[in-house]
Amino acid sequence: MTQRERQILQWIESDPMISQAELAQRLGITRSSVAVHISNLIKKGCIAGKGYVLRTGTYAVVIGGVNIDICGKSFAPLVAQDSNPGTVSMSLGGVGRNIAHNLSLMGTDVRMLTAYGDDLHGQKIAVSCSELGIDLSHALRLSGESTSTYLYLTNEKGEMALAVSDMSVCSKITPAYLSSNLALLQNAQVIVCDANIPQESLVYLAENCTVPIFCDPVSTIKAEKLRPILGKIHTLKPNRLEAELLSGIPIRNKDDVEAAAKVLLDTGLRRVFISLGADGCYGATHTEQAWMPNFPTKMINTTGCGDAFMAALVWAYLEGTDLQGTLKAGLAAASIAIETQETINPAMSSTLLKSRIANYG
Repeated sequence: MTQRERQILQWIESDPMISQAELAQRLGITRSSVAVHISNLIKKGCIAGKGYVLRTGTYAVVIGGVNIDICGKSFAPLVAQDSNPGTVSMSLGGVGRNIAHNLSLMGTDVRMLTAYGDDLHGQKIAVSCSELGIDLSHALRLSGESTSTYLYLTNEKGEMALAVSDMSVCSKITPAYLSSNLALLQNAQVIVCDANIPQESLVYLAENCTVPIFCDPVSTIKAEKLRPILGKIHTLKPNRLEAELLSGIPIRNKDDVEAAAKVLLDTGLRRVFISLGADGCYGATHTEQAWMPNFPTKMINTTGCGDAFMAALVWAYLEGTDLQGTLKAGLAAASIAIETQETINPAMSSTLLKSRIANYG
């Protein structure tokens, strides 16, 4: 499905009585062009026939933050308490939005539940998501609120050294808001959430949704929110520090990693993927485990690799991939993500993922 077809389908889902003329006006194209797109959607089985009778398709719901990323990259090793010559760039971000963006590039139909401000940054996010085919029709656009902002510094190698995040608008992603979208959640094939949302909202999801839930801890501070619901999560993707925090086991070697994973799985958690930076990744379920090194690539910026990794875990799950294949998908996506200065590599696609997985080892 093309991005334009996905956008048309989302508008039809929101308003099944919408006319082709109105669709044409929204898209800035002719009515006959809209008719061609609708004909293609019928041929692809997305629309059952006249009257825009829709078939329920495979989609993922991502719940989390959307924000503006401001990156400062030093030309040389960072010097504390001093002004460091370098470059400053601005891009769209947020763990949830980044995961949704990667999933969309991988060809997954994505619906997003989030909150953002009715400001210039929020307008930019709304336009971008529309262009990407990420459905924001259920998101909260709040008057008088500021869209979340993430400010980070990297060294000359692109490795993050320090960051500050203003995610206060995420407090509006409440259990009541999620409850009003329960039908959307229950009809999804998978739910992905980041720990930027309130703990009570994470608990609501765990207690009320029967759909598999994938969680990204985001940071050691926010990972603590997941502790009460670990046993109800399908897939968890912590890094080394987050795994130490949630398991209570200091990680110094491979045995420690496996012990930490066992503690997490003993809560009832179905799967865990512990990212270990330069040491690759460890994945485990209750019946199998796997170690895998990073894919060889040229590192430019590591900021978005964790989000790409999580998106690939979801993509692989929807593809019905086993543990080894899922681990390869995550590492392949991470290797693609770090090959550009941008947080999201626009070259990301399911075709590129499959090619990189096939060429690995």
